[in-house]
Formats: sequence, C-alpha cells, structure tokens
Amino acid sequence: MEQTLAIIKPDGTAARLVGEVIRRIEDEGLAIAAMRMELLSERKAEGFYYVHRQKPFFRSLIGFMTSGPVVLMVLEGENAISRWRTLMGATDPRKAAPGTIRRDLATDIERNVVHGSDGPDSAVYEIHYFFKGDDICSGT
Repeated sequence: MEQTLAIIKPDGTAARLVGEVIRRIEDEGLAIAAMRMELLSERKAEGFYYVHRQKPFFRSLIGFMTSGPVVLMVLEGENAISRWRTLMGATDPRKAAPGTIRRDLATDIERNVVHGSDGPDSAVYEIHYFFKGDDICSGT
C-alpha cells in the first residue's frame, strides 16, 4: 500500500468543499489513514513550501496557505500518489481534465483547492511533516 499527503487548501475549506473532496477520494477507492483540520502558522507553511522559497510566488503562496484552515490527510491505497494526482487534475484548472477536482472546483492556478505529493520521496517527507507515526491508521 502506498501513501500520499493530500491537503484541502483554504479556498476549499472556505467554499465548504471538504465533503465533496472527501467523497471523490472515497469514490476513487482511496482510504483516509489520517485527517485533521489546522490553521497553518506562517512558520509551518514556510517550512512546508521551503523548496519554493526563491520563487516569485513564494510570499503569495504563504499568505494564501495561512489565510484559513486546511484539511490535512494521509491517503492510502495501491498507486495512491498517481491516483490522487489524477483525481486532482493539472495545477492550472484551465488545463485540468474534465471531472477532476481542480477543473470542477478551483478558481485559478494558486487557488486550486487541493495539494498532493508529487512522488514517493516527497510523500514520505510531506506526511511526516504534518503527522507522527501513531497519528496514521494504516490499513483502514
């Protein structure tokens, strides 16, 4: 079983899309092994998005990700990373495939409702950034 981190971003929580995103995750057959809502501090958001610190959108991204609560989840299943990335759709909702979360629910490239790990190494890092081992109910 593979695990990946999923985040419902502040635009998703503000628009009351949490239930819809979870419905799509479960309809895809992915299990939610851990979940909690959190208001990210600036420091925590900066640490999470550290790899983007030199990019021009970094400050805007941090401002957005700390603007409201997020829902943090560990998803689990066979090929969970690729399945979640397919379900999310392309980062830019205008380029996302029909039926994906971003195409159906997002407003723009920054306010695109969800985040997902982009590979196995980032999934391990991202999961452990937010969750301790005993927070995760693996095999659910």
